[in-house]
Amino acid sequence: MIYKVSYVVQGGDYPGGIRNQQDEPVVGEYVLIGPMRFEIIEVFEIMAPRDDFQFLHATVRPIEEKAPSSNVK
Repeated sequence: MIYKVSYVVQGGDYPGGIRNQQDEPVVGEYVLIGPMRFEIIEVFEIMAPRDDFQFLHATVRPIEEKAPSSNVK
């Protein structure tokens, strides 16, 4: 399945993004958006899955200025 995920940054201080990915985002995981690392704090379904796609929304919060190269999707 392909997940089309809308990432929105809590507080609005950073731009979010939309990404196609093969793994479903999970609360507590980290994600890179540009050079920044964020923690996923909320995930919910935008609409029911269709064919091989699922549309999700994820709210994230910034972790640090520059992201390390490990433990990040």
